[in-house]
Amino acid sequence: MTDAPSILGLQRTTLRQQAVEALRRAITTGELEPGSHVSEIEMAGRLGISRGTLREAMRTLQIEGLLTAGTRGRLMVRHMSERELRDLFQVRAALEALAAATLAQRPDCGAIAEQLETLARRMTMPDASLGERMRADLDFHLGMCRLTGNETLVQAWSALEGSIEMSITHSGLDRALKNMDAERHLAIVRAIAAGEPHEAAATVRAHMDAAAEVLIR
Repeated sequence: MTDAPSILGLQRTTLRQQAVEALRRAITTGELEPGSHVSEIEMAGRLGISRGTLREAMRTLQIEGLLTAGTRGRLMVRHMSERELRDLFQVRAALEALAAATLAQRPDCGAIAEQLETLARRMTMPDASLGERMRADLDFHLGMCRLTGNETLVQAWSALEGSIEMSITHSGLDRALKNMDAERHLAIVRAIAAGEPHEAAATVRAHMDAAAEVLIR
């Protein structure tokens, strides 16, 4: 009998995490549109979970910045303003410039650059869906952070991933595809391979400035 509460707790945690992932996917793919209200009754029914478990999942997504409180405390899918999008990419630039500069100073920067080039080339996959290209794009940037071995940096970047994905998806197909150009990413790779930390950081910042402008236009 003493084990029962922990087993039930594990099941509840698993359900909550599954709900978080399902809701995050619906938001970042555009199934739930920006500004739309997330009805507890309807969504709990669709996911087959209790409203209590759904509320826990929604609180997680609110912390991630994918949901925001609307009138009377109702949670809505976040609609990112131009200012919020610029802020997001400025923070990305700071994190990824640190990653690029760190990698450029490593004695094995050439081997690291080869790994990043492989990730960048995935964006050129023929007949790839938008989702697959976006995943390749995100994997490149997350991979750059992971290769530093700095777990705090990885956690900070990962906390932004849902908002990053949402900002790209909601920008429209043409703008999204422009941001997934492999050559723009290979410029970062070349700066890292050259062992130039300042150039690598500057290249990342220029990349993020250009990306924000594309999504805003």
